[in-house]
Amino acid sequence: MAEGLRERKKRQTRQYISDVATGLFVERGFDAVTVAEIADAANVSVNTVYNYFPAKEDLFLDRSSGVIDRLARWVRGRPEGESAAAAVLRELREEVEAVSPRVGLLSGYATFMKVIEAAPALRSRLWAIAQEVQAGLEQALREETGAAEGDDLPHLMAGQISWIHGTVIGVIGREMGKGRDPREVSREVLALLDDIEDLLSEQVLGYAVRGRV
Repeated sequence: MAEGLRERKKRQTRQYISDVATGLFVERGFDAVTVAEIADAANVSVNTVYNYFPAKEDLFLDRSSGVIDRLARWVRGRPEGESAAAAVLRELREEVEAVSPRVGLLSGYATFMKVIEAAPALRSRLWAIAQEVQAGLEQALREETGAAEGDDLPHLMAGQISWIHGTVIGVIGREMGKGRDPREVSREVLALLDDIEDLLSEQVLGYAVRGRV
């Protein structure tokens, strides 16, 4: 459905507030900027800021909602004959090959990482997001395999598959934080993905194959 005028204005307002906040965080540091200062700079009320962003951390990590269901979405969308781990490996390779900003491969990422490294609250929020990603993946695996409520295997497999994603994103963040060329990092991470796949057991690589009884 086409986006209505009201929805478009809300989206534009949300993006504007986030952009203003990010500029202030980059300039002065996350902890040094208050929500009241962000509201003043964006010419909106503090209540308006909180209507769009429940927590201050959301102003900087405003695209995290697209990450939380990423692994679950990739697993649910896998084709016939593909396992859960293979789906995540394939999707990551496609993102890395495309030098996609969705996995952190973009110029200027070093500035973004510096803000996070200097703010314990942001690091804590990233950890919480990682836990949500894994929990969402576990739920998807339970649904996809029909696992019983007391079966721990989906939990264990979610941990293994989340490790793939977390390792790749962590290495990209570390290397892009050095101000490196995204294309160079992309080539190195593709090799890393091959190494990761070699380390995974057959049980992990063969888990939750779509269409297998």
